[in-house]
Amino acid sequence: MFSKFERMMAWRYLRAKRKEGFISVITGFAFTGIALGVATLIIVMSVMNGFRSELLSRILGLNGHIGIVSAVGLPFNNYQEAVKEIAQIEHVNEVIPMVEKQLLVSSGKTAEGAMVRALSPQDMLKKPLLVNSIQGATLADFQGDVVLVGRRLAVKMGLVPGSSLTLISPNGKVTAFGTVPRMKTYKVIGTFEVGMYEYDANFVFMPLETAQKYFSLGDAVTQIDVSLDDESQLRSVRKAIEESVGATAYVFDWKQSNSAFFNAIDVERNVMFLILTLIILVAAFNIITGLIMLVKDKGRDIAVLRTMGATKGMIMRIFCMDGAFIGVVGTAIGVALGLLFCHNIERIRQFLQYISGRDLFSAEIYFLSQLPAKVDTTEVAFVVMISLLLSFLATLYPAYRAAKFDPVEALRYE
Repeated sequence: MFSKFERMMAWRYLRAKRKEGFISVITGFAFTGIALGVATLIIVMSVMNGFRSELLSRILGLNGHIGIVSAVGLPFNNYQEAVKEIAQIEHVNEVIPMVEKQLLVSSGKTAEGAMVRALSPQDMLKKPLLVNSIQGATLADFQGDVVLVGRRLAVKMGLVPGSSLTLISPNGKVTAFGTVPRMKTYKVIGTFEVGMYEYDANFVFMPLETAQKYFSLGDAVTQIDVSLDDESQLRSVRKAIEESVGATAYVFDWKQSNSAFFNAIDVERNVMFLILTLIILVAAFNIITGLIMLVKDKGRDIAVLRTMGATKGMIMRIFCMDGAFIGVVGTAIGVALGLLFCHNIERIRQFLQYISGRDLFSAEIYFLSQLPAKVDTTEVAFVVMISLLLSFLATLYPAYRAAKFDPVEALRYE
């Protein structure tokens, strides 16, 4: 496509002489701008992807794809039949009955609001994210009057394995003197840390039978969680469950429960993509500026080439190659920097945190304890395509000006 002569001239023009130092500086800015733009875009998109993916894996690791609660606010007394019927629906992987209540927990002089979730040890095994995060205890200990406490909640309340934790429920017994809150003390057998602040700082797990006794539910549960083997079948499975349980229950899915949160992530991700693309666009304008100045500075050279027989097409291709070289090399450097940063992003965060002495990724704000990054090859290819396209478009006008350069006028005023 390009002749050896054209490649040689393009390379010579990129190597600015001492008197052309300013042109070299502009070219350097263009290189740097494209590299930083591409790298930043890849890093931000990967972090947003990782953030969404990690949150989703933790949410679905502790909750089902579909939840079922009573439409009238009463517990499910015949949940065993419902569990059997739902388990026979196609694409349903696990059906877990549970008790979930919000109450107050206290230990010593410390009290905190918490969410108590109760399920059987057999169903606990179906939550590997939770089971693998248990510290100080085993699943064999999860029976009787015991509880598992989130690590951050345990730290706030000063709890360790063997400590006592008192559960206080406002739905207590009605007496002649009013309603007396229901209170009972349980032994803390261990802690868990799933890496999501909302669960680690607010959740308490206890055996299902123990919770049924504490809340006076008998053999009832308050919620049924359903996990699927294929998330793409969510809508059809939910419809089948709604038909199965009828109007006595309310069926919801994880997208409904977390819609506002994930919509905010998607909006932020799209806005950041548009904003950071402007960095590459600015760098493309630097290419235009640098090539226009190069064309002006090389006017005599262009005139000599034209008189020696170089066609307008050859001149245009020479300067197109200069701009394309800046775009390709800048993009390649940006991709390498971006991927390297994403691969070591948690180490970099910890290093910057150590240097600055500040918490750069607070779990209370971002919900996760580690900074995630998930590189999507399709998105990286899209970023590369945008960068190369903008770089190529930036070369067209300067190259066209060079091709239209009048050699007679250029030699007359030299």
